Amino acid sequence: MSAKPLRVLIVDDEPLARQRIEDLLTHERGIEIAGTADNGDAAIEKIRSLKPDLVFLDVQMPGMTGLDVVRSIGIDAMPPTIFVTAYDQHALKAFELAALDYLVKPFDDERFEQALARGRAHAELREAGALRERLRVMLDGEAAPPASHYIQRIPVESRGKVQYVPVDQIDYIAASGPYAEIVVGARHHLVSETMQALEDSLDPARFMRVHRSAIVPLDRVETLFRGAGGDYELQLKNGARVRVSRAKRQQVEQRLKGTG
Repeated sequence: MSAKPLRVLIVDDEPLARQRIEDLLTHERGIEIAGTADNGDAAIEKIRSLKPDLVFLDVQMPGMTGLDVVRSIGIDAMPPTIFVTAYDQHALKAFELAALDYLVKPFDDERFEQALARGRAHAELREAGALRERLRVMLDGEAAPPASHYIQRIPVESRGKVQYVPVDQIDYIAASGPYAEIVVGARHHLVSETMQALEDSLDPARFMRVHRSAIVPLDRVETLFRGAGGDYELQLKNGARVRVSRAKRQQVEQRLKGTG
């Protein structure tokens, strides 16, 4: 292992988020904080001038996103990167297609150490070629048909570990206060995501928002019930019942018949 310290650049538009990473890095051996940046333009300038070994890069920044920074620097010149995000759908896309690793805010010390360990290994072993190829595939895919952007798995973080729930295993999704509850059989996973964001991320050919508080995969629907007072419910194959809003009732019937 080289005695040369690992030079790290921290990029995030939130001061507290930058400070959090900086504080964690000060307790790590062999780390030199090369600099910080609070926006995409500053990140590009510092990546080019400082030439860091590793970058912690916020995905969602005003004006220029983390992926815009990657495009501007260029695949071959971009240092190994750990994406940082508060938005699960962005993290999933980055991790599956391009990232060395990623952190979902708020992350704990253990999860940070796991990501940093991957960053160290990647930089020390000079394994940048595979990462560059994954980045190239991701950026080329930005021009792909819209259907390619629908998520296939949803990351669920618990106790510093991330579990990926395939969307084809979901029985339904229900609103739970500020969170969304993903139901898979007997398991219920809470994610810090809005129902609207999930609806936008899921393939509308497979999923439908049947109520402000419910999204269902159409192939899980078994029966449509009409209750007293004109209310409607769906019974799913797992036995659960989900309310249908009156405004959605006709559209639900058409979709279930395959005509909508």
